[in-house]
Formats: sequence, C-alpha cells, structure tokens
Amino acid sequence: MTATNELGNDPRTTRLLNQIYQLINNAEQLQDILYEFEHLFLELLAADRFTLYRKNGNELVSWYLTGRDLDEQIRLPIGPSSIAGYVAWAMEPIRIDDVYNEDELHAIHPNLGFDYGFDQTSGYMTQSMIVVPITYDDVLLGVIQVINKVDGGTFSDQEMIHAVAIANLIGKKFRMEFRSDAGPYEYLINSGLITPEAFDKLERKAQSMQIPVTILLRREANIPATEIGKSLETYYGVPWLPYSEEFQPAPDLLEQLNTTYLAQNVWCPFRGAQGRTIVLLDDPNNADKILEIQQLLGDFNLDIRVGTQEDILRYLGYVYPEDEDPTEVNLEDIVGKLDAKQVTQDEGGGEEADLLDENASAIIQLVNHIIIEAVRIGASDIHVEPMPGKQDAVVRMRVDGECHIKLKIPYTHIRAVIARIKVLSKLDIAERRKPQDGKMAVKMEGKPLELRVATVPTVHGESAVLRVLASSTRVFTMEELNFREPVYKGIEQMLEHPHGIILVVGPTGSGKTTTLHGILNRINTPERKILTAEDPVEITQAGLQQLQVMPQIGLTFAAALRSFLRADPDVILIGEMRDFETAQIGIEASLTGHLVFSTLHTNSAPETITRLLEMDIDPLNFADALIGVLAQRLVKTLCSRCKEEYTPDAEEVKRLIHQYGEEFFPELGIDPGKIKLFRPKGCEVCMNSGYRGRTGIHELLLATPEMKHLVSKRGVVSDIRELAIKQGMRTLYQDGI
Repeated sequence: MTATNELGNDPRTTRLLNQIYQLINNAEQLQDILYEFEHLFLELLAADRFTLYRKNGNELVSWYLTGRDLDEQIRLPIGPSSIAGYVAWAMEPIRIDDVYNEDELHAIHPNLGFDYGFDQTSGYMTQSMIVVPITYDDVLLGVIQVINKVDGGTFSDQEMIHAVAIANLIGKKFRMEFRSDAGPYEYLINSGLITPEAFDKLERKAQSMQIPVTILLRREANIPATEIGKSLETYYGVPWLPYSEEFQPAPDLLEQLNTTYLAQNVWCPFRGAQGRTIVLLDDPNNADKILEIQQLLGDFNLDIRVGTQEDILRYLGYVYPEDEDPTEVNLEDIVGKLDAKQVTQDEGGGEEADLLDENASAIIQLVNHIIIEAVRIGASDIHVEPMPGKQDAVVRMRVDGECHIKLKIPYTHIRAVIARIKVLSKLDIAERRKPQDGKMAVKMEGKPLELRVATVPTVHGESAVLRVLASSTRVFTMEELNFREPVYKGIEQMLEHPHGIILVVGPTGSGKTTTLHGILNRINTPERKILTAEDPVEITQAGLQQLQVMPQIGLTFAAALRSFLRADPDVILIGEMRDFETAQIGIEASLTGHLVFSTLHTNSAPETITRLLEMDIDPLNFADALIGVLAQRLVKTLCSRCKEEYTPDAEEVKRLIHQYGEEFFPELGIDPGKIKLFRPKGCEVCMNSGYRGRTGIHELLLATPEMKHLVSKRGVVSDIRELAIKQGMRTLYQDGI
C-alpha cells in the first residue's frame, strides 16, 4: 500500500504516509516499530501525543503512551464513560475540537464523558482529539487516540481520514498481535482448549447473536464450565461461583434491590457464613461497580465472586434460550422430579391437587423450559391440555402450522402448571369456571419475550394456550419477505402514492402483520408520522406510534381511527376492517390525504373488493381510494438439511405447466427439459416431517384505471379476477408453483 495524491496530499504528507505504510508493511511485530511509528505518525498529523490501546475483555488497556511511563497502564471500560471507550463501543472514528465542551461531547452521545483527572494531576491540558478504532473483519482489536495539535489548533477531516487508513492497515497487518490477549479467557487459549482464531470466531458470533461468549464456548467449543470458571478465576483473582439450585440469592437483599437493575448491571447478592454478604458479578475488575454496590448495600467488606453472565441472570430468574442445550436439559427429567413429589389424591378427586405449590422449584423449571423449548423449535403456540380421568396431561406445540405432542405431565400436577402460567400472566388463579385472557412477559437472553395467554375451562379441567408473540423478533425487511420480483416492484409502486388505501388480506395466521410491518419499515422515516391501531400489538418498531385497541372500554378500531385523524398523521395502519364503520372511516381518511393500510380475512385479492362492496361501502369512493390488494398465505418449506433433489418425469412437468397456465409458463424463463425438483425425506432437524419453516406466497392486485372503473360499477369476483390476471396479477396458486 502506498500513498498517492488522489486526495490532494501535499508532498510532505505523501512522503510521511509512504514512510508509515512502508514501516508497517515491512515489520514483523508492531511492538518492534512503535517508537519509530510514534514519531512519523505524530509528524504526519502535527500532533503532540498519542495513545495506543488494545481490547482486553470488556475494557481497553493502554499499550503505548507518549510521554508516560510504559509501566503505568490506563484501563478503560468499553462504553460511553470515556472517549476511547466510546469509540471501542461504537466502532466509529470521532474528531473532537474541545474535550471540555460538554455540548460537543453530548452531540456525539448523551452520556459521553471526558476524565479530567490526568489533566488536573499532570498539568497537561487536553483540547482536541482524533480517536479511531482498530478493527479487522468487523472485530474490535484496539483504539488509537491522537491528542492535541502542536500549534494549538484543531484536527481536520483529512487528518482523520489518514488516521483511519493507518488504523485499518495496523489491524490487518498485526491482528494476531492484538488478539494475543483474550482477556478473561486467555487461560483457555494457553491451555490449548481453543485456538485464538476459533475464539475470535465465537466472540464474533456471540456479538451478532447478542449472547455471552461463554454460552458458545460450552456449546460449540465443548469447553467444560469448570474450565471456563478456572479461566475467570485466573484472570480476576477471585473465586468462581457457578449456578446451583441449592444456593440461591438472599431474599432480604433482593427485596431492597430492583431485580431489573441487578440484571441490567449483572450482579447478584447472597448471604454467606456468619451473615457475610457475597456479591457475584461478571467483572470484578470494575472498581466503580464494586464501589456502587458497597454504597447500595452499606457494606464495605464484601466477599467478591466471579460468574458468567448467564449464570448470574439465572440466579435472578432470567434465562437464555441459547444456554439451554436440549442435550443438557430434558423436559422429561423435570417431569421426573414431579413424579417423585406426587401426593396421594382421593379417589373422588377433590381439591387436594391444589395443595401443590405452583411456586415449587420443579413446577417453575417445567414452565420455564416449556417456553424455552417452544422458542428453540420455532413454535407459534403452546397448548397445555388436561385429559380425561387420571390420564397424563399433554403439551402440544404448533410448528409450521401443525401441532406436535412434546411432553406429558402427570395428571396430579396439571393444575399447578396451569396455576403457574396464570400467575405469570396476572390472571385470577382462583377462577376456574370462566375463560381468561392475559399476557405473559418474560426475559430470555436479556430481551423481553411476550406470550398471549388464554385459559379455557374444559370438562377435564382448565387448559391453556400460550401464543408466542412476534414482538420478541426483529422486523423483517421487504427483501426478506420472499416476494417475487413483479410483486416486489408492484409494492414499491404502491408506496409511491402519497394517499390512498392498501390492503393485506388472508386467513388468521397467514403472516399479514409481519408483512405490513415489513412494508411500514420501508417508509418509516423521520419525515413521516405513522400511527397504528392493532389488536394485539404483536410487533413493535421505533418510529411508529402504536395503539392497542380495547373494545371493552370503547376503544375500537373506528374510535382509534377517528382520534388518529386529529393527530396529524401521514400514514395510518388499522389492524382490521371488521365492520362498515371502520371501513368507511378508513376510506374517508385515505381520500383526505392519508396513506392507509389495513387487513381483511378474505381468501383472495379479487374477493376482498367484493367483500367491502357487500359492506355497503360507496363504490365510487372505494374505487378512488384503492391503491392495491396483497393476498397471502404461509406454506411449508422443505427441510434444507434432508430434502432430496430429483428430475421429474415428463408427465409431472406437463402437469406443472398446466397448473401454472400454459400461456403464462414461458414468462418464468424455465426450460421444461431442465427442471429439477426437491421432495421431502425427513430427519431429526425437521422431526422426520421433511418440512421445516414456512414462507409466503402472494397475489397482488393493482388498482389500475381500468380496475377502478370496474370497482365503481360493482364488478363481480370473476370479472375482477379476469381483469387482474390480464394486467399481470398471478394467483396464490401460481405464485406457489
């Protein structure tokens, strides 16, 4: 790599850049050239000082400092409490003209701070800075911090560009030298339990999954928890405390502290021998955190222990689904604990089962792991169902649209399990004669997971259905929704309209909400005010003002829509056009300058139009407002692991062409003689069904002038379908093929 004058560099700058690039490229180790590099680098930027940090676990540790004793280390937590820590956290370069200007710092991040301590003790006055991250393959290695211009001025954007280029070259050339220190997990590398390259890969994966790397060290690198604990002990110099059901947090301390606060700050208090307070935390080197804990507890003689983040959260009642390996945690094992605790019931039934404590350890574990298992296998619903007489209750999970029995629960414990579910959902546990509805909010991997809960009093006892709501998942982009290119382009064309009505239709569970939020995500910009009324609010995204309708207090879709019109919206989403009033107000809103989205439970796009006309909607207003209708279904996809490729015979190809439409098949650009198909086989991953996952199929009806004219004349379904196909619509069946 050499410097050129493409960026308008003067001869001096070009010469210094070339010298630096040559120095780095020819060096075996960065450590060997730091002194020479310092002089060239500072001369290039006309700077007074620089500090080189490398990442060490959750902090930055100084490696080289201008004008400081090399034995004197600076340690900074990665985060906005310091400027270098912020750059490591955000992985973005910054240029600051005056570090004492709080407005300038807060414009970068509201919590960004500068530590004035060194300036006050040394007499050296820090003013301007360039701070850039050192990375390789999106992994943070360290940070370069350049301090003060020699002439007292400020750094230029061009100088920051040079600093970024040099930092990138250092990261690429000396990445292994930076990564020689794996922080708390250095012992694992030195012991040969994992290579530096493998650790880097797992750390990168853990960051993308937003889970602790220790989970992947155990699950994917097969490193025992005891070895991870030994590594933490070696690094932090305090005893390791693993998770144990027999050793639980001190109730009196938990009562005076907020559990959410403890989880966010990752520490947990216990009572030890002679009443001494034990504090378990993930980073015992964080002196500020320990001081804060001492002040909170009023105890400056704490017994500090180190633990993994997931173990600490488990002590606090939170769980990581990724931390529960199905080979390690077996639902049947937990049920076995219940069997061991069965009580004798009267032959006549009675209420003795109520004596079972719904807060018992095994019951809590069972409900937790049922939810974990549902999330792990991608279930949309959990059905907990009693059976006649003394038969075991069953737990079924709906995956890809079909229910599968996952577990049997002893009949003596089904009431306790239902009671535990009702407690978590804030339902009345004493009321067993009426259906109840509620919501359960739990935390997994530190993120909220919501489940909608419904209980039904059957003749065999109460059953419960838990629906896993989509709010725990990210919003899909339009590119991820599997639209065919003509449908994708048609939707983009619809979104160019400033006002009108767009409908997404299909039966319950066909993915309408997911599709609508994916489309809204495309137009969700600061320039647009977007209001939504939903029942329930399943997916949340920043930038949307979302309202949960509550018919029991009169807050219906129609009432919400009326209030929205007074709130200056650009875009409105109405969860469903259930009645004439909602449909009428929605169409009026779309005619008065608003872009309106809504859904209907219909089977096809043409049928949607006639359904609304049958509600006595004015056909002229509806035709004028309509932009388009997107109908969709969810269909199962073949398991990617076990699907089998085969060449269909001529009869099967002929049947496919006929089903798609012989006049339309050429548009697909497929040579009938070269068609390859796949068929299901079955494996452990797909529970031997041959299918895993679902995807959408769609049909898009665009409101062209001819279509609007037909709608205004109250056209019948067959005429609307014929015109739509003529204008390019392909049916759900064709899209599936």
